[in-house]
Amino acid sequence: MDYSKVADRVIADVGRDNLVAAAHCATRLRLVLKDDTKVNQAALDKDPDVKGTFKTNGQYQVIIGPGDVDNVYAELIKKTGLKELSTDDLKEVAASGKKVNPVMAFIKLLSDIFVPIIPALVAGGLMMALNNFLTSPGLFNPTKALIQLNPALKGISDMIQVMSAAPFMFMPVLVGMSAAKRFGANEFLGAAMGLIMTTPALGGAAKYWNIFGLHVSQTNYQYQVIPVLAAIWILSILEKWLHKHLPSAVDFTFTPLISLLLTGFLTFVVVGPVMKTVSDWITSAFVWLYDTAGFIGMGLFGLCYSAIVMTGLHQSFPAIETQLLTAFASGKGAGDFIFVVASMANVAQGAATFAIWFLTKDKKMKGLSSSAGVSALLGITEPALFGVNLKYRFPFFCALIGSGVASALAGLLKVEAAALGSAGFLGFLSIYPKTIPMYVVCELVSFAVAFALTFLYGKKNLKEDVAVVDAADETAAEEVPAEAQAEAAKVSAVKDEVIVAPVDGKSEDLSQVNDEVFSQKLMGDGAAIVPSDNTVYSPVTGVVSVAYKTGHAYGLKSDDGAEVLIHIGLDTVNLQGKHFKSFVTQGQHVNKGDKLGEVDLDAVKKEGYDTTVMVVITNTNAYTDVDRVESDSVKHGDSLVAVAAH
Repeated sequence: MDYSKVADRVIADVGRDNLVAAAHCATRLRLVLKDDTKVNQAALDKDPDVKGTFKTNGQYQVIIGPGDVDNVYAELIKKTGLKELSTDDLKEVAASGKKVNPVMAFIKLLSDIFVPIIPALVAGGLMMALNNFLTSPGLFNPTKALIQLNPALKGISDMIQVMSAAPFMFMPVLVGMSAAKRFGANEFLGAAMGLIMTTPALGGAAKYWNIFGLHVSQTNYQYQVIPVLAAIWILSILEKWLHKHLPSAVDFTFTPLISLLLTGFLTFVVVGPVMKTVSDWITSAFVWLYDTAGFIGMGLFGLCYSAIVMTGLHQSFPAIETQLLTAFASGKGAGDFIFVVASMANVAQGAATFAIWFLTKDKKMKGLSSSAGVSALLGITEPALFGVNLKYRFPFFCALIGSGVASALAGLLKVEAAALGSAGFLGFLSIYPKTIPMYVVCELVSFAVAFALTFLYGKKNLKEDVAVVDAADETAAEEVPAEAQAEAAKVSAVKDEVIVAPVDGKSEDLSQVNDEVFSQKLMGDGAAIVPSDNTVYSPVTGVVSVAYKTGHAYGLKSDDGAEVLIHIGLDTVNLQGKHFKSFVTQGQHVNKGDKLGEVDLDAVKKEGYDTTVMVVITNTNAYTDVDRVESDSVKHGDSLVAVAAH
């Protein structure tokens, strides 16, 4: 790779005058730009030395690869005269000068609190759906439920009922812990406040405490969200103030005591009753809106849902959905209609993406559209939205129509969601059993309409739409210097080999990693490991091609030709080597199983970082197959990834 020429092309494609600041991590250039729309995306997409691009948190990121990115960055800095920055510095630059939208800030707040607890709610919701299968009459017999036909199942049903109800009944504990972390309070104090608000010792709204003549209701806040959010916010303010003003000798003992005591008193006297009323009003408003607008409202919501996802506003929906499910369980409303609409929208976007697979001739786009389409059908639409449909534009709008039609039909057929779950084809598990057949019909309608519209429009306007995009990409490729294309075309002689695990831990597919560069395999295929030991070993016998001073990443080239990136944690470059220790240097030859370094996993976790270790074969294209060896847990030295040469 000619680092100077790559830097020249990146600068030209993003615009020299468009560059505000630049930093880099182990694999990518991180740029802050004045205007993202001025980027020559087609040229970057076809540049043989650029492995991908994406935008996040105000940064435009260009994936170059380990070992090369720091050299390209050095050339970019030299050619532009920009000041070298750390990734933390760059985040501040990206955030500066931006007006804070209070609505979006509130949405982000709700997202930060609810996203971590969604797995618990989904698990509870799916168990609730399973219990509905067992207890609902009319599914397997005109008048009897499955447990009535098979009385032996009653015990299982009762157990599932208890387990499914717990995450929702004691939701204030989950929300309390997550909200405390987000507000900067002690997480366990947040959980304790949630327990206080849901303890069975509370007598209910009909009973009172007599406190100096003041009658305080013993309301139990099970299933509630808004009251606990307000309580934890107050708790965080009190705790921070006490930590600041109490002497260290008494801080440890009295800060938790006073924080919980005052918060509890304020919650039961004022905050709880007021916020519960607000919560009831919000729930009633949504139920009224659904009852009033009916299938027309559902259709309009479906027409807009994917556009809402683009803004991030959908991250606030779990807070509303939990309230709708609580109301539905008590006999009010039509359940979680938001889930139904989300399912229709996700399937529609997936269908449009599959239509692009049939239309495009671009091999890279075919690969992306197939994987993104499957992901959308299972409930994750971002790859389909941002990687395919918005790039071609018309598939996105065709999917909106498909979603709108299917959502209106779902409203007309009174499809009801009784639980949270995967908003896609698997979503039928969360639907009220009697309406599952109608749900499946609506999903098929969503898929059929979106696919047909996308395919027919694309077929008719091929030269004006898909072909234009492909042709633009080909033109951009022709503009890349011949020597760069020749260098990219070279494939080193490689052999079949097995890359072993560099750490002990739980093995996972890269798609499960919470970083789109790795999860979408933009750097290459491989595997991920949730580590359980602090030592990192070499997964191959070969040469250390990259050894970062920060110790958070290593690049190795095996003697058989595999180029392997080991990346320890997500965004751990920000730690600047803190908690990491490296034992090797660039150019050093190592044997499989030699120690590369160490990391204090507990310390990294306390700093707030994900410690997942990514093992990526960065020259994946040199192989016919790159397959993760199926295994739940691995020890260092166990087979992890098998590569097969052409």
